Amino acid sequence: MRFDALYLNGRFHTQDPSQPEAEALATLGGRVVALGDRSLADVVQARRVVDLGGRHVVPGFNDAHNHLLFHGVNLDDVDLASPPMRSVADICRAIAERAAATPPGEWVIGAGYDQNKLIEARHPTAAELDAVAPRHRVWLKHNSGHMCTVNSLVLADIDGQAVPDGGVVVTDEDGRPNGLILEQAQALVRRLTYPMSVERMVAAIGRASRQYLAEGVTSATEAGVGAGLLANSPIELRAWQEARRRGVLGVRVNLLVAVEALHHLDHHEDDGECFALDGGLTGGFGDEWLRIGGTKVFSDGSLIGRTAAMLEPFEGGGCNCGFFQTDPELLRRRILAAHRSGWQVCTHAIGDRAVATVLDIYAECQRDYPRPDTRHRIEHCGVIATALLDQVKALGVIPVPQGRFISEIGDGMKAALGVHRTPEAYRQRSFLERGIPLPGSSDRPVVNGAPLLGMHDMVNQRTASGEPFVPAEAIPIAAALAAYTTGSAYAAFEEGRKGTLAPGMLADFVVLGEDLLTVDRDGIGEVPVLATVVGGELAHDTVGFG
Repeated sequence: MRFDALYLNGRFHTQDPSQPEAEALATLGGRVVALGDRSLADVVQARRVVDLGGRHVVPGFNDAHNHLLFHGVNLDDVDLASPPMRSVADICRAIAERAAATPPGEWVIGAGYDQNKLIEARHPTAAELDAVAPRHRVWLKHNSGHMCTVNSLVLADIDGQAVPDGGVVVTDEDGRPNGLILEQAQALVRRLTYPMSVERMVAAIGRASRQYLAEGVTSATEAGVGAGLLANSPIELRAWQEARRRGVLGVRVNLLVAVEALHHLDHHEDDGECFALDGGLTGGFGDEWLRIGGTKVFSDGSLIGRTAAMLEPFEGGGCNCGFFQTDPELLRRRILAAHRSGWQVCTHAIGDRAVATVLDIYAECQRDYPRPDTRHRIEHCGVIATALLDQVKALGVIPVPQGRFISEIGDGMKAALGVHRTPEAYRQRSFLERGIPLPGSSDRPVVNGAPLLGMHDMVNQRTASGEPFVPAEAIPIAAALAAYTTGSAYAAFEEGRKGTLAPGMLADFVVLGEDLLTVDRDGIGEVPVLATVVGGELAHDTVGFG
């Protein structure tokens, strides 16, 4: 038998306890078929032989919670991230420049601003945007995805429309909208450009895929498609299928369908609950490149936007305890219906009140309608009291925190929580010490989603200002690597084909310029990604291996 490829002279860190290291790896049909030392070349024939030159190799990185399509779309928008944006004036200048190059009447859209990083520590106003782009509709997307700012032309378009539950159109002291729109109220703005065309979505998927491969990402979970807060089109699934058909989907994707896209279907009384997509489709449908995973549910907002549902008010925020995006009783009904229909339920919960509420609902699911190995998830699990950690373990719930938040938005989270609550935020070590699985994820485009940057923050626990976040939650680099490989695979029920390099597993791996497991911890984020292999094929190559 001739194998497809033989990768020689590498230093493979396999993440497989039965064979933790290897020097050579052979592939066939996109899978690993053999590992061994250099002598493997004497017994294996392959159509293509690649000499890795002694470089270090790890399994492909897997982002357990991201928004690849959203990120790809944002790459067309004005970049408002800080740096380089330092002030509201900087943002206005960038919008003015784009407006000057855009025909009047069209949209000027910016993405990635964070008021916490601006010297004024506030959002731009509609009036300020009017001054620099009076003949364009302006839409600034906050980096959290939980709020946006628009100008007066957009406010006029949505004037008089009912504000959706779980959202707020913010007003000034005179009762007039000031341009800031929170949470579910953003749907009023999205409707003005909705739905996005399949062609544009496919192009965005392709752009983002290329960047992901350059960063070593071979798999990702898309956290919310088809409906709800992050919807791009009611036929969004078709765009993913089309991207796969054209070969522009470069990474393997696990789709979390928005719960708003599910509905109760008529069915035989013997078939139990059927809360699903049309045709009765639930999680697991698809293949190793593109599959439907769980269902995504929103419970609350964000910490840096101070909209997460908290038990106590945000620091310096008067009596603001945030709020639920979904009424708790409706949240309960949706989760119960999804659980009874066999879905893996993946609920966004950041504030401690939201996390506690979701855990109570998951407990009710298992008490009244027990199912084995549900692996229900809490996306972000931003603030969780120590007393609830054992409940997470007992229920088999998987928390999905984002290590990269620590650096990029950690200062804003600390300001929102205060000294006494920050130790409960974005835990890592606390989960691992209790045997709770820990996936690796970014929530991109909220932050820079490069996995090595995420691992750097998981290990170092420092904010962008250099301040410590929660040093007690720091974990070793080996644990951070496991999170982005085996941990993320387990969180998606894919540990049988991803996360490790072993015979029968997908041949997805990353060639690095340094040994990730021994590099100085301050340099983790700077380790070069030299090549990315997906299904045994070189998908990204800076060295010329191919």
